[in-house]
Amino acid sequence: MLRIVSANLNGIRSADKKGFFDWLAGTAADFVCVQELKAQAADLSERMRQPDGLTGYFHYAEKKGYSGVGVYTRHVPDRVVEGLGVDWIDCEGRYLQLDFGQLSVVSLYLPSGSSGDHRQQIKFDFLDVFMPHLEALRAAGRDIVICGDWNIAHQEIDLKNWKGNLKNSGFLPEERAWMTDLLGRADWRDAPAHALPGSTGLHLVE
Repeated sequence: MLRIVSANLNGIRSADKKGFFDWLAGTAADFVCVQELKAQAADLSERMRQPDGLTGYFHYAEKKGYSGVGVYTRHVPDRVVEGLGVDWIDCEGRYLQLDFGQLSVVSLYLPSGSSGDHRQQIKFDFLDVFMPHLEALRAAGRDIVICGDWNIAHQEIDLKNWKGNLKNSGFLPEERAWMTDLLGRADWRDAPAHALPGSTGLHLVE
């Protein structure tokens, strides 16, 4: 059985200083999906690129110190897909897909809209692009695991103070409805994550 781990790093260099890679060595994971690198290629040490027998693949944001996702793996991928093929999305380093035979492992960092109306609209626009992409993946008949920080709490049980967040980005009715729609399509399933304390994410298995 394959072991897949996901973690929002909130900065890979900061995570390294806080012992992330020491912790990672004890997970015996086949795949490790990470989000919020907040770094570019030149910022990564050899340990960050290839920790504990894993090889890292990354999709960096163009903006320094911002966003970015990665996947560490013990297996050689048949294909690496950086981004969704949409410039305004891909410049923020939010999607990385590694294919291994029939299996696709994806690391995702969905935009947050918490900084204002402009970013919330970008988040909605991302969701509009992302749903057809997910449908295309499913229609291809692949086994798919998507790990990431979705920046959406789907149900009341997902938040301690859900009543106080009803009008906040991440728990808006439109966002929750999108997630309900997604999970209602063709047996996509929310799967439990093995992640660092405090990290967030929804894992989908088709």
